[in-house]
Amino acid sequence: MGYSLGQGQPIIVLKEGTERTRKKEAQSNNIAAARAIADAVRTTLGPKGMDKMLVDSLGDVVITNDGVTILKEIDVQHPAAKMIVEVAKTQDAECGDGTTTSVVVAGELLKKAESLIEQNVHPTIIANGYRLAAAEAIKILEKIAVSANSDEILKKVSRTAMIGKSVGDSRDYLANLCVDAVKAVVEKRGNESVVDIDNIKVETKTGGSIRDTELINGLVIDKEKVHPRMPKSVSNAKIAIVSSAFEIKKTEVEAKIQIRDPASMQAFLDEEENTLKEMVEKVKAIGANVVFCQKGMDDLVQHYMAKAGIYACRRLKESDMDKLAKATGGNVVGNLDSISKSDLGSASLVEERKIGEENMTFITGCKNPKAISVVVRGGTEHVVAEVERALHDALRVVGVAIEDGKVVAGGGAPEIEMSMKLSAFASSVGGREQLAIEAFAEALEVIPWALSENAGLDPIDLVIQLKTAHEKKSKNAAYMGIDLDNGVVTNMYEMDILEPLRVKTQIIESATEVAAMILRIDDVIASKQGPSPAGPPGGMPPGMGGMPGMM
Repeated sequence: MGYSLGQGQPIIVLKEGTERTRKKEAQSNNIAAARAIADAVRTTLGPKGMDKMLVDSLGDVVITNDGVTILKEIDVQHPAAKMIVEVAKTQDAECGDGTTTSVVVAGELLKKAESLIEQNVHPTIIANGYRLAAAEAIKILEKIAVSANSDEILKKVSRTAMIGKSVGDSRDYLANLCVDAVKAVVEKRGNESVVDIDNIKVETKTGGSIRDTELINGLVIDKEKVHPRMPKSVSNAKIAIVSSAFEIKKTEVEAKIQIRDPASMQAFLDEEENTLKEMVEKVKAIGANVVFCQKGMDDLVQHYMAKAGIYACRRLKESDMDKLAKATGGNVVGNLDSISKSDLGSASLVEERKIGEENMTFITGCKNPKAISVVVRGGTEHVVAEVERALHDALRVVGVAIEDGKVVAGGGAPEIEMSMKLSAFASSVGGREQLAIEAFAEALEVIPWALSENAGLDPIDLVIQLKTAHEKKSKNAAYMGIDLDNGVVTNMYEMDILEPLRVKTQIIESATEVAAMILRIDDVIASKQGPSPAGPPGGMPPGMGGMPGMM
């Protein structure tokens, strides 16, 4: 591809095989790709949304209606479509919920922008108008938000996040469990509450029903005791959390020891045994009766520990070691020589329990633990995986509601309120930006529209009824949303449909930013895709096949 100067030779600017789309063609291609992604997840929106079955190249099946999970599983090629997927990922990282909504809103903003571009409104003006509208929309949201100051409100928020997820009648049970779990890991920093959801360890095990999901006021570790003769349970546990190995260290450099007579050989073996015995003695001396080790544990060490009545697990994940320290109040010790009584954690009971087919270690009765566990149960692997995703969303939204202390109504109420107020705001702005703000206001109607469409209701009627309800000057006008079970417009606060304020503000911010970014692209230059290099058989990294000494 190149440019010609007069009659002379054309100047080659771009490499052969490069594809270039410009101006309106580039814009319409990008908008079409983004809208395709939005349409893919639109049917999963809301309590009556449908599920998607995703089958990957290995044949593994995922059944879900969680927007971000669907978009992560789909292998997206188009660069503009990838940008829309990023919106869902950001929403998931920030709030845990509202992933589908953010993508659907972004798609609708681009759809409305396309019709403005056709009327010769410049994309930069549309992008500016959208930004003005987003800033105003967030102010409107903050005005209609109410404080989340009770457990009852948190339970409603949790329940709302799980509506539409495949948890059936267990929603109330799981919602209460989520609130208890999050409240256990809240940390105060000055006047602020901070919730780190990573401190809630979710273990999944197939078997039982969703109702068998339980909250453990301590930790569950997916490991069994290392020696069959160790005690099955230890009451009043004093726990040593050790990150180094209970083994004889191998030398860094290659070393050979030549032993000529059997007596020296025996002395050498005895010395090795004594070294291992000393390791166990150090642990015994400080009164530990439970040991969790991040690395390996020699057979002899296991034998001596079993003899001493110490319960031990090995090869724990680093993240589990940190959670153990938080749950039991102990410290992770890197060197056995420096271990002391003050490093020990405590729990009223450490025991091995059989869950499904496997043994797991339960550490319960911790005093004021800052890390806890939830064991998710369910009839099949797919059910367990979907319950885990539902719990993730619910735990995150409860955490966000505690941190921000503000919630808004759900059921399409805030979107219609923003839409109505933005239409009025548009005329005060004037100029061409007014068209973009009006387009933004119309785009927000897509949420109540999709909610009612997915529930098999008439979206035209319901959106008109919603607008009428919001026009009234009554105190509850801003809380009017759609009751999808009965197909009527009603007060969402009374229906207990509540969402954290941050979920809605994040949707507006990220959808606006990605829409503005896509609109400003007027030239797409794509290099030719080269053939993917075929790796060596067996999955060995390239260049490893012919290394000397690899037998």
